Amino acid sequence: MAVSVFVLAGEEILIQRRALSKYHTPGLWANTCCTHPFWEEAPEVCANRRLEEEMGITGLALTHRGQVEYRAAVGGTMIEHELVDIYVTEADRDLAMTLNPSEVHEALWLNRRDLLDETRRRPERFTPWLRIYLEEHADRIFGDHAVSGPA
Repeated sequence: MAVSVFVLAGEEILIQRRALSKYHTPGLWANTCCTHPFWEEAPEVCANRRLEEEMGITGLALTHRGQVEYRAAVGGTMIEHELVDIYVTEADRDLAMTLNPSEVHEALWLNRRDLLDETRRRPERFTPWLRIYLEEHADRIFGDHAVSGPA
C-alpha cells in the first residue's frame, strides 16, 4: 500500500524533484508527495503527514480519487508494484512550503499540459510512477480537468 498526493492550483500541479540522496530515483521529478503508511495508519492521515514531512504543507483538505495499481522499474534491479491511494487538493500558488532537504531537492508549479508534454519529451527526468499516473490515470486523478493528447 502507498499514498500519492497531487496539490493543484487550477491547471497547475505542484511537483517535486526528489532529493539527490534518495536510494531510488534520486533527482527525478515526481508528484507533490508520496510514501507508504505506517502500520495501521489510515491512508488520508498518511497523506497529510507526508505533505507536512516532505513539503512543509499543512491545512489542506484532501479528496480521495480512488486507488490505482502500477508496476515499474525504479533503478537497478528494483521493481515497485504498488496499490496507491490517490489524493488531490486545491491550493493557491503562493502556498507556504518548507521543503525537507532530505526528501525534496526543489519544487515547481507546472501547467498539467506542459507536464504531460515534458514527460513524453524527456521521460528520463521523471519518476516512472508520475509518468504512469499522467498517461494511464489522469481521468481518475484530475477528473474533468484531465489532460491528454496524442501518445
